[in-house]
Amino acid sequence: MPFVHSPDKMVLSPALDVVFAPVLCQAQICPATGVSPWALKRFRRLITFGDSYTDESRLQYMIDHNGTAPLLGTVLPESTLLRNWARHVATDTGLDLRNYAVSGAVCSNYITPRAFPSIHGDFPSVLEHEVPTYVVERDGRHHETGESIYEPPFDSASSVFSLMVGTNDLGNSAFLTDSQIAGKVLRHYTQCLYDVLDRLYASGARHFLLFNTMPLHLAPQYANDTLDGQQATRYWPDKPSDRNRVAIKMLQQTTSVNEILRYQMPYELLVAKRFPGAHIAMFDLWELISDIYADPAEYLDHSRSTKASDYEHHCDSAGGHCAYEYDHKYPDSFMWWDELHPSGRVHRVIAQEVIRALEGRSRYASYWSDEQ
Repeated sequence: MPFVHSPDKMVLSPALDVVFAPVLCQAQICPATGVSPWALKRFRRLITFGDSYTDESRLQYMIDHNGTAPLLGTVLPESTLLRNWARHVATDTGLDLRNYAVSGAVCSNYITPRAFPSIHGDFPSVLEHEVPTYVVERDGRHHETGESIYEPPFDSASSVFSLMVGTNDLGNSAFLTDSQIAGKVLRHYTQCLYDVLDRLYASGARHFLLFNTMPLHLAPQYANDTLDGQQATRYWPDKPSDRNRVAIKMLQQTTSVNEILRYQMPYELLVAKRFPGAHIAMFDLWELISDIYADPAEYLDHSRSTKASDYEHHCDSAGGHCAYEYDHKYPDSFMWWDELHPSGRVHRVIAQEVIRALEGRSRYASYWSDEQ
């Protein structure tokens, strides 16, 4: 019986016996090559796309420059708020991080556009902005020195391309509040993820790290009354009063998207043959965040006793009068940094599991390959 391989975990697919068994490749070894497609020593570079869960300072640059994107070769600083998972991975492994994520991004502005007056337009999207930016920068030359921005020759085989997006696509001012483009449904969002992979694959990418959606119904912004959900926040100042209804709809959306992805992955890779020769690790962000939420004492610092629903950085619904809980003395004791974003400690936990995923041994990753 074929299965999606993940160390310490097997997801059986009895109905797919004949279709997938001949071409399934486990993380440890691929029959066609006799070697593992996932090993940290294979990689030199981590190239990331996504939203505020991955962005370090790209959106802030645009805000500071009247909506203009960074010039080719501009080295952007880390975030001053917290170190995110991608930076931890790069620091701990020595991988060269090229980060194209933009806070507020959605997969496509042709599905869920969201206006942001501070940059005089919509939040940049992954499909229409981030990926084209990567392609131009990869093939371009530094705006000052004229030298190649990427160390030549650029080798996609030694790069991992990650995509973590969905928080804004499924949130308020998007699918959660029925604000998407008329006629667009969740299937269009999941299809967009594969459209992103199409563009990257066409540019030479072969190793992909695709994250599913996290359990956003647990985030203070979307949680129900029982889980200490917030009423109005700076990210949703006109939030309706029925928090339970908000949480239920968010739960329905995220679980639906994750189920679509679970079945769409083997279809696209192994049946439709959409990415010949590609290796894709599907990272179960939902399960990891749920595990932290269920047992915060196992993952968070014990310096201060906090609940999984607590967050450290509080602002009023207008975005002003901000203050840190406990004067920012115990940041690693919180699961959430603010109403919507994971804490620095949680980013650290994500990074540890991502490193294991790159090594082919994370229990939160399912590995798919289509060997040519």
